[in-house]
Amino acid sequence: MSEIGSALVVFVLLLAATGFGVWVRPLLPEEHKAHETVQLVQLVIGMLVTFAALVLGLMTASAKSSFDTAANDLRTYAADIIELDMTLREYGGDTDTARKLLRVYTAAAIASTWPQEPAPAGDYPRNIGTTVNSQKLENVRLGELLTSVGQQLRQLRAHDPLQQRALDDGLTQFRRVVDARWKIIEEAHSSISQPFFKTLTFWLCVIFLSFGLIAPRNALALVTISLGAVSIASAIYVIVDLDTPLTGPIMISSSPMRDALVHLER
Repeated sequence: MSEIGSALVVFVLLLAATGFGVWVRPLLPEEHKAHETVQLVQLVIGMLVTFAALVLGLMTASAKSSFDTAANDLRTYAADIIELDMTLREYGGDTDTARKLLRVYTAAAIASTWPQEPAPAGDYPRNIGTTVNSQKLENVRLGELLTSVGQQLRQLRAHDPLQQRALDDGLTQFRRVVDARWKIIEEAHSSISQPFFKTLTFWLCVIFLSFGLIAPRNALALVTISLGAVSIASAIYVIVDLDTPLTGPIMISSSPMRDALVHLER
């Protein structure tokens, strides 16, 4: 489910739970509205609110940590690409084809991973599609472009020890680039457990159902509860969006990859 979809579902469920509580309250016998009963309900609500607040805080911190880790790994990935290009440049003119393929891959990766941003200039596949979608995070054509760089490197034959050392370093760095790419791909998957998320939503619904049972039936109370539901839904939105760093409005910056592309084009 998308970030907005998750937030809307939670918001609607919270309002529905509140409405159910407001509807049930007049139907309850008078003994259920006694002061002692209301105090007990408030005590249970306080306990659930504490649990829910703790869980939401931990989920926000975890999602932010995952987002920052993915952003740092992307910067490392861009640095690995630059280092690979420098090694190929050191090898000599025989690596021109591999360097060109590396530039094409980097430009295509930027254009497909950040389709809402201006596409890089240059000649590269424009119809490669979006890297990230709900079914598959790895784009086959991008993988083939990067693999072709490794194939070009393995076809090289060094003419002296200096070139052999540069070739060995290049192959090692290429493997590092491939590993970093797959690490970013795996980190782009959502790590939120759906059963846990549903349990949290159930807790929140119970809390808002209790609000509906004890809240006075006036406009101010209903507006306050609605604002609380909006706040909870927005927190869910931020958590889900941070947990998917390559989708949604809150995305990892493309600046490291664009800086790498500028270096490759020198």
